[in-house]
Amino acid sequence: MSQFYEGMAEILDVDVTDIDPGYELGEAWDSLAIVSTIALIDEVYDRSVSPDALGQCTTVGEVEALATAAA
Repeated sequence: MSQFYEGMAEILDVDVTDIDPGYELGEAWDSLAIVSTIALIDEVYDRSVSPDALGQCTTVGEVEALATAAA
């Protein structure tokens, strides 16, 4: 499992085996989770993303696509 998925599992407080691109962020996707994900993306991908853009994401796959999109 990648460092990104392991980090997302920790942020969303679920088992890492539950995390995949289709995992719905749901109610766990609050402001603290978004801030933590900004830090995770910076650590894993060495780039920053907008909190507003992250707030629009509904799945882990959307977060990953935003994190890996060309700057």
